[in-house]
Amino acid sequence: MCNLYRIERSPDAIRRLFEDVQIPLTFPEGAPNIQPVDVRITDRAPVVRWNADHAELVVRRWSWPSSYGSPLFNLRSDGRNFPRDRALIPFDGFYEYTKPADPGQKTKDRWLFTPAEGRTFAIAGLIKDNPDVGEAFTLLTAPPGPDVAPLHGRQIVLLPSDVWRSWLDGSARSADLLVPTGPGELVVAPA
Repeated sequence: MCNLYRIERSPDAIRRLFEDVQIPLTFPEGAPNIQPVDVRITDRAPVVRWNADHAELVVRRWSWPSSYGSPLFNLRSDGRNFPRDRALIPFDGFYEYTKPADPGQKTKDRWLFTPAEGRTFAIAGLIKDNPDVGEAFTLLTAPPGPDVAPLHGRQIVLLPSDVWRSWLDGSARSADLLVPTGPGELVVAPA
């Protein structure tokens, strides 16, 4: 499953994306210094949460400790309802790995998925306070869409910008939004 994603946008660029869909975005802890980076499990990264009538961008840890000890960085959304603690994770690409085509190769092949031209997505997630690590987020997953299915058996849920508000404010049912991307919505390339 997705255990690595890329963020390249500045806080101001993220703010403009939200303004484009009439969602006020604030920085309650100040605008973070976001450098282009590949985000790994337990790294701190930008996440957008809802606060009464507006969205807030904060920097939090990706994953919280699960009851079985390993980090909970992805959570299956299939058939589940998430009425609260919803979040959006800004991203510019995510990676998946496959077994190498060459049996002598020791490392897995890495693939980068990016939004197709003209598409804007954010990753659907949950944010919650954890007694061990503080407020942290996880990414929601679904069965793969046609762009991901040839390489991986699941995918992170990517929400188009026209549903960001209804996801964050809880006005939309989870089942209506937590679905795979359609054909041609992602571009895949070896990374």
